[in-house]
Amino acid sequence: MIVFANCRLIDGVSDTVREDMHILVDGNEIREVSDVPITAEGAQIIDLKGKTVMPGLIDAHVHVYSVHLNSDKERGMPHTLMMAHAIHRVRDMLMRGFTTVRDVAGGDWGMKTAIELGLVEGPRLYVSGRALSQTGGHGDHRFITDESIPCACTSALDIMTRLADGPDQVQHSAREELRKGADHLKIMVSGGVGSPHDALDHTQYQMDEIRAAVAEASARGTYVAAHSYTAKSTRNALEGGVRTIEHGNFIDLETAQLAAEKNAFIVPTLICYRESADNADFYGLRPEVKRKLAEVNEAGANMLGICREAGATMGFGTDLMGEMIEAQSKEFKLRADVLPAMEILKSATSINAEILGQGGKLGCIAPGALADLLVIDGNPDERIELLETRYNAIVAIMKDGRFHKQDIG
Repeated sequence: MIVFANCRLIDGVSDTVREDMHILVDGNEIREVSDVPITAEGAQIIDLKGKTVMPGLIDAHVHVYSVHLNSDKERGMPHTLMMAHAIHRVRDMLMRGFTTVRDVAGGDWGMKTAIELGLVEGPRLYVSGRALSQTGGHGDHRFITDESIPCACTSALDIMTRLADGPDQVQHSAREELRKGADHLKIMVSGGVGSPHDALDHTQYQMDEIRAAVAEASARGTYVAAHSYTAKSTRNALEGGVRTIEHGNFIDLETAQLAAEKNAFIVPTLICYRESADNADFYGLRPEVKRKLAEVNEAGANMLGICREAGATMGFGTDLMGEMIEAQSKEFKLRADVLPAMEILKSATSINAEILGQGGKLGCIAPGALADLLVIDGNPDERIELLETRYNAIVAIMKDGRFHKQDIG
């Protein structure tokens, strides 16, 4: 047992910061949170002397197997090399304070289980398996002259997505991903920045295809996440029963209000576009990708205000491909130009826990919750940028009751 004594508390749920708090961790759970000192026989007492305790962070949009921003480098990459890269990738996520992540294209039962068994050090992982895309859609990475059928067995690039056209193929592919251990499904309903054959405003998947995926997810007690940029594609996804909208940069007020009415979640991912644009030449991105990046960057900050005005619930995601993953924690400060710090902190804790169906167990500091917590030297409600690694303010990282970093002093 461990008692964290004399701490400032951000619990991930309330809007207030509480001073002089005490937390008892027993095994992998939080047993007690109190405003008076806690006595527990045999417990280790850690006096935090006013440092902040908050829940471990949750990133609801990652790709653990995307090891290069320039996807051409992943064509033909064997899975053994991909996995070697990914092991370092997930460990670094954990060491940034992300104790849980949701992979929304590529992440699989194998990596999830390797982390659970302790073979790989990384955050708790929720996976979609391969995302579903129509032919010529956001998940179709073939060259224009390539008529072969992409196979995940041959390439790290093709482990990210699978092609499925028509409701019958979508149904079959959804069942396959769920059979292989997917926690949720991911579909592509609009064009994308990195895909070669579609414009951002292209609408992908017809309503019967969207509903086929949603029906299969619902039958297994889970949900569908949809890659979507435009108001039209987002509306289609919401009308079809999709639960989380990934990106949503070009959403309008009416569609954001529909998301609120349907209790759906919007997961903005602003930092990936900023980092991609800033480093486009270095990573050798194609001219059409640069043009798309300019469009989504211009729209990104506006969508935060639109969703807030509509009362739509926003989660926290980053979508950082390849080498850009080092910028994961920069999403906090980027959002702070529009949103209050506490709203952002809640999006990366309790709201993302709701997305995962783990409200009360993850993303909060409360009795009965899993002992995923961070100790911060400072107050991120006043300086949210303290969560960035360059400040070295995260002095302790605990996941499931076990320290992965302990430099409290």
